[in-house]
Amino acid sequence: MILRHYLAVVFVSLILNFNTTTYAQSHSDNSMKMSSKLIQPPYLKAGDTVAIVAPSGILKNREREVQQAIDLLKSWGLYSVVGTHVFSTANHFAGTDDERCEDMQKALDDPSISAIWCARGGYGTVRILDKLDYTKFKKNPKWLIGYSDITALHNQMHNNGYESFHALMCVSLTKDLDEIKNSIATFKSVLFGNPTNYLLEGSSYNKAGKASGQLVGGNLTMLHTMLGSNESIDTAGKILFIEEIGEYKYHIDRMLQSMKRAGYFEELNGLIVGDMSKLRKNTTLWGTSIEQLILDALSEYDFPIAFNMPAGHEKDNRALVLGRTIELDVSKTESSIVFKN
Repeated sequence: MILRHYLAVVFVSLILNFNTTTYAQSHSDNSMKMSSKLIQPPYLKAGDTVAIVAPSGILKNREREVQQAIDLLKSWGLYSVVGTHVFSTANHFAGTDDERCEDMQKALDDPSISAIWCARGGYGTVRILDKLDYTKFKKNPKWLIGYSDITALHNQMHNNGYESFHALMCVSLTKDLDEIKNSIATFKSVLFGNPTNYLLEGSSYNKAGKASGQLVGGNLTMLHTMLGSNESIDTAGKILFIEEIGEYKYHIDRMLQSMKRAGYFEELNGLIVGDMSKLRKNTTLWGTSIEQLILDALSEYDFPIAFNMPAGHEKDNRALVLGRTIELDVSKTESSIVFKN
């Protein structure tokens, strides 16, 4: 009887010790995952070359913008090469999946390329993700630049361990570049290694607080599309940025609810909300502002939420370094975003 009691105590002790050890290892692994610094490709300098590619939608009658992009890069002392299939057409897309992938793969592989600038978004990047090979890229990393549909590629870059630039694309360039001078200035700054810190206009909807973590995210629809795939990002300990265009409010709520049920926000450190542009009106009105919709959907979490980040599908589209650790300080009167080295 005594022996049986002794064995039972030993067994329970082993179980408790195993659980504690397992938790400690898991906690340690998560901490390492949250704090691991991503690789920064070399910043650009005069004489470097930028590849212009079109991994998504068709560029019909957009030759002017691409030429403007070439001229803009030249004015900064940079060379450019335009992908073979940038102006190809295949129904909705800038060439077939294989053609778009070919241009992207060449840019990834070419050691003489210092950055890959996406000509436009639209839709189509998700169709080439599984075709891309990062083997040669990892020997000569380079910056990826774009937003909207390019979020899929940003996620892939992040999960491969690299920072990237959420910034304007070639088709973002207007005839009068003074209209988008802030977008261009912050794009140039990140490209040459001087990310801009931001002091955002306050909002009564802001959820006050301070947080730090790697900045991840992009277009909400694309983040939602990536759920359950290799390109879905582990958001634990990170700060999420979201923006959207052309959606109904109930669509946005549905995406947030779906992501919430998938655990996307469970260990998130903070949220930055960019432009929610050209929202569509349903016959049955939602009944609240888009800001209140977001607050309601995420009401059970205590991380800070900052509105009014000028980034997304508007002319004022400030550049962000995805994967870089930032410090976020949110109040009702203002919010600050500071990029750490």
